[in-house]
Amino acid sequence: MPRSSVLAPPPPVGDLLRRYRDAGDPLSCEPVAQGLLNHGYRLVTTRGDYFLKHHLDGDRETIRRQHRATRHLQAFGVPVAPPVEDTHGGTVTVIAGRCYALHPWVEGRHRDGAQLTTVESRRLGALLGLVHTCLDRVMEEPDRRTHDCADPADTYALIDELLTLARGHRPRDAFDVLAEHRLVERRALLERHAHRRPPPVAEPATGWVHGDFHPLNLLYRGAEPAAIVDWDRLAVQPRAEEAVRAAAIFFVRPDGALELAKVRAYAAAYRRAAGAGAYEVAAAVHRVWWERLNDFWILRWRYQRHDRRADPQFPAASALAVWWTKEYEAVCEAFAG
Repeated sequence: MPRSSVLAPPPPVGDLLRRYRDAGDPLSCEPVAQGLLNHGYRLVTTRGDYFLKHHLDGDRETIRRQHRATRHLQAFGVPVAPPVEDTHGGTVTVIAGRCYALHPWVEGRHRDGAQLTTVESRRLGALLGLVHTCLDRVMEEPDRRTHDCADPADTYALIDELLTLARGHRPRDAFDVLAEHRLVERRALLERHAHRRPPPVAEPATGWVHGDFHPLNLLYRGAEPAAIVDWDRLAVQPRAEEAVRAAAIFFVRPDGALELAKVRAYAAAYRRAAGAGAYEVAAAVHRVWWERLNDFWILRWRYQRHDRRADPQFPAASALAVWWTKEYEAVCEAFAG
């Protein structure tokens, strides 16, 4: 089920379960250990297993919108795990100012791109295309927005700040050495490619997207997807950009290269399922490539927030931006065909 990260105050399980008609009495409640952001628990009761989610943002209407979306998506055959309704038909329980939701527990495992065959990669692309087309049918009409891209001047300033922090970090370790190398390397890349910054565009293919589609938010049972989870970032965005971002997470190898054969199968299936044209996808590839060149979220977590949980992702993620720049045409061809 969805991800959890750090220890939080134990949820008020007894009080919460009393608000559900057939949830049973609690037997155990254990934190779910995977992931970076969510507080989640496997809750075992006398009636079964559940996933208990503590919504940290506490925006009840946003949470209810996510819940409505998953209920509607389930009706269209999308593999999701909508929340259990309480005795009053609600799906958000507020106790002591904290928001909780109870979901059925879904047995399954996470699989990254290296564990997927080419055929399964094609199914993954078709699944995301299905998500996007079904969201178009169940959500309100999105506002059309102008999307701007990162300004390299801002990125240069961030690189300087992160370089200072990395060089001054003590005790200095191999991560700090790699971080300094990648920051210097990235600044040189940006200086060479600053003229390729995408212009602001009013994206015609903007729509509702999952917002965080990656291996830890997809559970498999055998070879088949069992549930897409963690809809916290359900939002209006350029749809094809989500498809590109997801592929860059699923199919990146430890050395930073993408498995282009699998990307090609995935992207072709996505385009068919979502009705996305080659031009739309190629434009999304360019914008996400630029986004990656200017993105340092892992280093910001480490050096500005003093949070190292994302450190293991840095070697492959930082190498990807360099490799993608070198193999730009091959990547575009794999996505847009």
